[in-house]
Amino acid sequence: MRIVACLVAGIALVTGCSGATTIDERACPPGGTAYTYENFGKAFFTTHCTTCHGGANAYSSRSFASVESIRGSRERIFANSAADNEAMPPGPSGPPRAERDALAEWLRCGAP
Repeated sequence: MRIVACLVAGIALVTGCSGATTIDERACPPGGTAYTYENFGKAFFTTHCTTCHGGANAYSSRSFASVESIRGSRERIFANSAADNEAMPPGPSGPPRAERDALAEWLRCGAP
C-alpha cells in the first residue's frame, strides 16, 4: 500500500499543482531562523519523508537522508511539502500545518 501511495504522489509531482506557494514568495525572517537540521529538519524528514526518500531501501530515487541532499532539493521539497503545499507525504497522516510552516521557514533560510 505504501508503494502505491508513493507512486500516486510521484504522479502528482509530475503533473504539478496550481495555487501552490513557492519558496520565493516569502523571505527568510530578518535575523534568520531558530530551526536547524539538528533541532528540526532531521526529525521532520525521519518522521515524514525517509520511508520513501531514504536511500538504498527507499521507494524513490530521490533521497533526503542527509542535510546535503535536502539542501540540494530545497525548492522541490518546498513546492510539495511546505507551507500550504500538501502533495507530500501522501495520505491523511501528513504533518500538521504548523510543521509545514516551520519547514517553509527552515527551507527559505537555506536549511541550516
